[in-house]
Amino acid sequence: MSRWTRSAVVVLAAALAGCTAAPAPPEPTAAPPAGVATNPGPYDSGPVAAPTAGARLGAWVKPRVWGQDGRRAAITGYEESLNRPLDIVNTYRRFDEEFLTLTDREFMARGVTVMLSWASGDTRSIVDGHHDELIRAQARRVRAAQRPVLLRYRWEMDRPNLRATMWSGPDFVAAWRHTRRIFDEERVANASWVWCPTAEGFVRGDAPDFYPGDDAVDWTCVDVYAGQRFRPLAELMDPFLRWAARRPKPIIVGEFGVAREWGSADRAAWLRDAVVLFKANPQIKAVAYFESDPDGNPPKGQFQLSDDPPAFAAFTELARDPYFNPGG
Repeated sequence: MSRWTRSAVVVLAAALAGCTAAPAPPEPTAAPPAGVATNPGPYDSGPVAAPTAGARLGAWVKPRVWGQDGRRAAITGYEESLNRPLDIVNTYRRFDEEFLTLTDREFMARGVTVMLSWASGDTRSIVDGHHDELIRAQARRVRAAQRPVLLRYRWEMDRPNLRATMWSGPDFVAAWRHTRRIFDEERVANASWVWCPTAEGFVRGDAPDFYPGDDAVDWTCVDVYAGQRFRPLAELMDPFLRWAARRPKPIIVGEFGVAREWGSADRAAWLRDAVVLFKANPQIKAVAYFESDPDGNPPKGQFQLSDDPPAFAAFTELARDPYFNPGG
């Protein structure tokens, strides 16, 4: 070691010995999400009116045991855990599966809005009239309910794995309009029609091709998950929100979830960030969590919160926030 090097080391050591290390600068914090979907209305949202302020809360809650008793127990148990009733109960029906079940009617009788997520058949066979009687029978069941329902017709129609039956955007639009026309002929006046593609479809850019038009849609909607990719909800929803902001429609987040794979702390943080996003975009008038671990899904496809105390605590904060308990 040279004399210059030894001297420099001595001076540096002396300086360090007489100094207290400066505190590290704070970690930068992410800016709150900007409001994108801020259309103030009024909205032509059909018989299920959007609240004037805040957003309604709903969920799909997977039963432990399938059947009416299991479904009733799943919803009531979930509401007891949240210490509040749900505003919206999501339920799934095959194309040929009868509307509305005993529990659907029970929920509706106590003021809950049922969201019927209705899978459709092949779009071209629908337009050709092959399923008209089935559609008419479903329409009559909805009319007989005499209470407002959200009809989420063929949700996630933009998924690539459905292309064999959806065919194309124009084919889906024709099937949607054909089905809605039959409901109109059957004098169904208690269904709000919900158009609900995936957030990924807006990233790809093909989801808007499936939009039936403002005159045929009552609520716009999106399904969005932090599943395969852990990203803030603001980032995942941004392309959809920019599109929806140009529509004079209220928005429902038809399904949202954060996967078990990402751990309790990150799940909780993601949900708290979601609250900030929802409030920043007042056009979002309803949100429905996907409370389910679907059979056979890997950890990135498991979204149940109720068995993850830190994550469920964050969701409970959302559920009890006055913003998600609107009065009108």
